[in-house]
Amino acid sequence: MEKEKVVVDASIVVKWYLEEEFSSQAIELRDAFGTGKVTILAPSLLYCEALNALRYSGVYREEELMLVGGSLSLYGLEAMEPTREMLEMIAHTSLSRDITVYDAAYVVLANLADAILYTTDAEILEKFPGRTRHIKEFKSENSPVFSS
Repeated sequence: MEKEKVVVDASIVVKWYLEEEFSSQAIELRDAFGTGKVTILAPSLLYCEALNALRYSGVYREEELMLVGGSLSLYGLEAMEPTREMLEMIAHTSLSRDITVYDAAYVVLANLADAILYTTDAEILEKFPGRTRHIKEFKSENSPVFSS
């Protein structure tokens, strides 16, 4: 059976580093990735977007934030560089659905990869209900990958 592919946005990755609501579900998804049960895809902008959110969280000093930045690179997520076609789709999605270009990058990647985008962003969840799931819905034992 092929591994389940999921896309995560920065709202999920930040929860790997900060104790917040739904952090346990985000960590459960990360752990499913770590044990090879799911593949995590993300646009390459994820790293800077997550690091920026952690920078402004007020939790990390410079040395710690540098360590976090280094650790992000070690996860081995399938970070996708956008192609010309993807950038055109991102621009169209951003304008037609009135969302940021950054958010559109996650949605477009999820569409192209036929994957679910896990997020906590209410606007994305509302505007793309067929392609997105709130991280609170992730339960590894309920994932199709884990069914018998």
